[in-house]
Amino acid sequence: MKAAVIDRYGAPEVLRYADVDKPVITPDRLLVKVYASSINPIDWKIRQGLLKFLTGSKFPLILGFDVAGEVVEVSSQSSRFKVGDAIYARLDQLAGGAYAEYALVSEKVAAAKPSNMTYAEAAAVPLAAMTALQAFRDEGHLEVGQRVLINGASGGVGTYAVQIAKVLGAAEVVGVCSARNADLVKRLGGDSVIDYTQRDFTQDPTKYDIVFDVVGNRSFEECKRVLHPNGYYITTQPYPANYFQSFLTWFLPGQKYKVILLKSSADDLTFLKEQIEAGRVCSIVDRTYPLSEAAAAHRYAETDRTVGKVVITVAE
Repeated sequence: MKAAVIDRYGAPEVLRYADVDKPVITPDRLLVKVYASSINPIDWKIRQGLLKFLTGSKFPLILGFDVAGEVVEVSSQSSRFKVGDAIYARLDQLAGGAYAEYALVSEKVAAAKPSNMTYAEAAAVPLAAMTALQAFRDEGHLEVGQRVLINGASGGVGTYAVQIAKVLGAAEVVGVCSARNADLVKRLGGDSVIDYTQRDFTQDPTKYDIVFDVVGNRSFEECKRVLHPNGYYITTQPYPANYFQSFLTWFLPGQKYKVILLKSSADDLTFLKEQIEAGRVCSIVDRTYPLSEAAAAHRYAETDRTVGKVVITVAE
């Protein structure tokens, strides 16, 4: 089968389009024909070698965590899916494996694809939307009527975060992004937008129940002044220093510092499917690239100028 692989860590150019062995089904997995995947920051961090303490030095590696495709083979232990089912998932393998024509997917992390989405739109959902959902629901304990600020509201996680905050009952959602993306954020459900090039949200008098720092470019100390006394600051940046600071606030009264560490979940994908089919959540796809151009896709995604998600199409 064809796949985009790396034989060493480095710049986008280390990604090459190659022939590799088709995966062999195991008792706890589905074999899925991949129609689309998408790019997330963890993909290029793995490619750069920033996580090699986890991924090791055994090559080639197939990157990518988001999968949307069709089940082509099931094991004897499969009970939820059959051949021909359209599914989407966030892979739970260490380095991914989605940038390929076929991928092994655990039943416990897969869900039926939203019926009103293309495979490309569905492939954008799993990692980014589940990150937003788990950040608000599990880390920030978002309650109906609360006020939320999302720093990076027009990005991959941010576009879902705006919508999901509203789904969970936020009374006010404020997005931080550039002026050129303000209309998009408002269309997705944002009540107002702060242009970060013109205004520093950490200096505003407004207080928030949750500050979700998707970009990770503001510190807990900076955001404290715009948080309610028992508010939550949530970051997507899983660095040791952040975990340490989060640990300290766990034992202290008042404001909390949380680091979102995504857990793949079929239940969460099913919940998102329901919201998507009800018209409450949608995907914003900036660009699509064929699998053979994965290096170019990474190069563009790393510019930090993307709006929504960058998708890799694998098959029709």
